[in-house]
Amino acid sequence: MSNPFLSTSTLPYQLPPFDQISPDDFLPAFKAGFEEHLAEIDAITRNPQAPDFENTIAAMELAGQTLARTAAAFFTLTAADATDQVQAIEQEVGPQLAAHGDSIHLNKDLWARVEAVSVEGLDAESSRLVQEYRRAFIRAGARLDDDGQARMRELNSRLSVLGTDYAQKLLRDTNNSALLVSNAADLAGLSDDGIASAAAAAAEAGSEGSYLLSLILPTSQPALASLTNRETRRRLFEASLNRGFRGNGDNTLALAAEMAALRAERAALLGFATHADFATDNQTAPSLEAIHSMLGKLAPPAVRNANAEAELLREAARRDGISELAAWDWSYYSEQVRREKFSVDRSALRPYFELERVLADGVFYAANRLYGITFTERPDLVGYHPDVRIWEVKNDDGSPLGLFLGDYYTRDTKAGGAWMNSLVHQSALLGTQAVVINNLNIPKPPAGEPTLLSFDEVVTAFHEFGHALHGLFSDVTYPQFSGTAVPRDFVEYPSQVNEMWMLWPEVVANFARHHETGEPLPSGVIDRIEAASTWGEGFGTTEYLGAALLDLAWHELSPGETVTDPQQFEADALSRAGVALELVPPRYRSGYFKHIFAGGYAASYYAYIWSEVLDADTVEWFKENGGLTRENGNRFRRELLSRGNSIDPLEAFRNFRGREAAIEPLLHRRGLA
Repeated sequence: MSNPFLSTSTLPYQLPPFDQISPDDFLPAFKAGFEEHLAEIDAITRNPQAPDFENTIAAMELAGQTLARTAAAFFTLTAADATDQVQAIEQEVGPQLAAHGDSIHLNKDLWARVEAVSVEGLDAESSRLVQEYRRAFIRAGARLDDDGQARMRELNSRLSVLGTDYAQKLLRDTNNSALLVSNAADLAGLSDDGIASAAAAAAEAGSEGSYLLSLILPTSQPALASLTNRETRRRLFEASLNRGFRGNGDNTLALAAEMAALRAERAALLGFATHADFATDNQTAPSLEAIHSMLGKLAPPAVRNANAEAELLREAARRDGISELAAWDWSYYSEQVRREKFSVDRSALRPYFELERVLADGVFYAANRLYGITFTERPDLVGYHPDVRIWEVKNDDGSPLGLFLGDYYTRDTKAGGAWMNSLVHQSALLGTQAVVINNLNIPKPPAGEPTLLSFDEVVTAFHEFGHALHGLFSDVTYPQFSGTAVPRDFVEYPSQVNEMWMLWPEVVANFARHHETGEPLPSGVIDRIEAASTWGEGFGTTEYLGAALLDLAWHELSPGETVTDPQQFEADALSRAGVALELVPPRYRSGYFKHIFAGGYAASYYAYIWSEVLDADTVEWFKENGGLTRENGNRFRRELLSRGNSIDPLEAFRNFRGREAAIEPLLHRRGLA
């Protein structure tokens, strides 16, 4: 059979024909894609006509479609179904992709054409595209001399290898660190469905009769809030905390240190003091100093709140005969205090959060109320794994909008965490509509049993769907600007806004029903959850800031500076930042900080709280203007979600909000006012 990547898919919305794709197709498709793309670039470069927008910039937007199709499908698998064969291909193709990118951005003749294109007479989006191309070429090294470009190629190749190694080692170590428990009594406190899922996971791993607690990517693991056996809590916590740090073949710390050093050298080549300066030069934040100023103002009150919370937890722990509170006790006693102070038991909410209802009657329902869009499951379409489900999305007038893929269960071949990615980007130039994916990591129940979600997993489902809406609603001309292709410190904003609808009265009343009886959540529960909303924010903000400030420390190394003891470097960085709390380790430690070492967030993990300023202010706007209405949804879609990066993102925010963002709603939300 012919390689399915060598022609445009004939499936709806150009969904890749996954039932026809074999891992053996990828390397030949990448090879053909590289060759095709370089031939197209060569034709642009050799064009005898004077460079203009159509024959240079638009031509580059149209080029490389085989490569784009192949890469979109392949990197979906490296994240969500990374078999041994897929990982071997990734190790081979990663450096090839880095070299291919350099062959374009470091092409002096092509750069001369890009630099010569006039923006006179162009519409605003086209003019912005020219400016963005110029910026991308300069940031890639187009203005370097021959020696500088040669070194840039070496650095990019090596960084590609290191990033792949980090991600693959972390996946193995996360799987190998999963906690195997032989006695069900040691899991006391977990829900019945949680224990059943652990038994099913152990059986699948070849340990029939035991129980396996898989690890999610962050430090804190969901089961810690429920497990009554303190020794089990300790074992689970330490398994999470030590990923990447252990003296085995999957230690990631040396990789992290080398990446940080090489990024510092690359930034210096491009004229920046540090990689953090380089990274933030392309964001909505005005400067690295502004980022530090914001984080520095948030850290002291967050730590004070965390210490105050710790005192209440110590009191609760002493009632159980625990004289010294430990980090693995925090989640457990935090839930106890939440129950005592606010009469909220979040673990008791699981029976009301069944996956099918959360999706159809919660996530999709809110989107329908706000935007009028509808969802029809397409069992005739096939995803990249049997767990993947596909829905066709249409506008209120029945016109097609795109496809939404949901991949909700954890597995050994899947990276931890949750994310959205795109298989097809919307573009008027290409005539394409969006095909987007949401990935979560929910433990899979035994066959025939319902999938019950924790409170945090429901929040995550709404969050990731906010990213999906950003992709689906894209209405731009050029693929460069499509959907979530915005600055890193803006991309989390729409997803964070979408979280608000989880507890909106009309929405939660529609989906939060007991999976056996159909009864709604008892009256007053949501009010009590809202009243308790700032409980735990000291911990949450401090652990987040720990990760964000650790990220910046790694990426503010000076050129030539190396870290010989990453563990000590981490401890020193947290201490200098004032967030070194033994009871509150950072949300991600250096050994498993995939966001920054293998995920595109290097020197940008601050983005979540930077975006949250916009998010919290937007939530206030929705509340002030009637909440869940089509008028409000249409405005948010028209002014912001549809624009992608076709205009300056902060201009899009101002167009929506009518002014600059205010920080006060964020401070109140996090109990930092």
